[in-house]
Amino acid sequence: MIKFDIITLFPEMITPVIQVSILKRAQEKGLVTIQVHPLRDYAGGKHRVTDDSPYGGGAGMVLKPEPIYAAMDAIRAESECRILLASPQGRVFDQAWAEELSREDRRLVLVCGHYEGVDERVKMGLEAEEFSIGDYVLTGGELPALVVLDSVVRLIPGVLGNPDSARQESFTDDLLDHPHYTRPSVFRGMAVPEVLRSGNHSQIALWRRLQALWATFKKRPDLFDRASRHNWITMEDQELIKVKGEKVCLRNGGSHESDN
Repeated sequence: MIKFDIITLFPEMITPVIQVSILKRAQEKGLVTIQVHPLRDYAGGKHRVTDDSPYGGGAGMVLKPEPIYAAMDAIRAESECRILLASPQGRVFDQAWAEELSREDRRLVLVCGHYEGVDERVKMGLEAEEFSIGDYVLTGGELPALVVLDSVVRLIPGVLGNPDSARQESFTDDLLDHPHYTRPSVFRGMAVPEVLRSGNHSQIALWRRLQALWATFKKRPDLFDRASRHNWITMEDQELIKVKGEKVCLRNGGSHESDN
């Protein structure tokens, strides 16, 4: 079981999300626990102040270190932790990091910043790992924390009903996912590819692999190059892509070019 803790100034943003869908079922199965810690509960004084103006002046407010340290002291008193701090300055979160965290033995603590950020001593003293979900700024760290939580939980064995679901999704082996179809077989003139209705599982597997390769090659050449460098693109894969009329050159640099 993996234990998650979320330290937040706005627990009402977190609680509804963890009570539905995959996150709810993962908790019901006893595979994860998710505990939300309202930051104000750890703030001292009559008014439970969690923020203050920045030293040196400037716009906005900064989260004080005392409440965050108090929350972490309480959590650490129970078990060893790994602390992740949502920050636009952090390492960009990706599938590989999600897979790493899904195997973590320590308790995972997600700290949600807010306003202009957190006091720098939170990063220094707690040795928090900063993470970002993209090069843009959000109001607070609650949404990034939920993104990390969701992406990690669904990778924990037993959480998804079909374990193949996680293995076949986008960014596994740096490839995008193949297209998906369901009933009806024809919708507004658009038909489901015949191969998917054929019942030929080997041909379906080849078609799906080709579509994943092709989507990555055309939409995310950076991912395709990385997969090439990691030798995740096989000779058979190259032959599949050539069926699409493309000449793919896989060298040490993972470069490629098109005949079109």
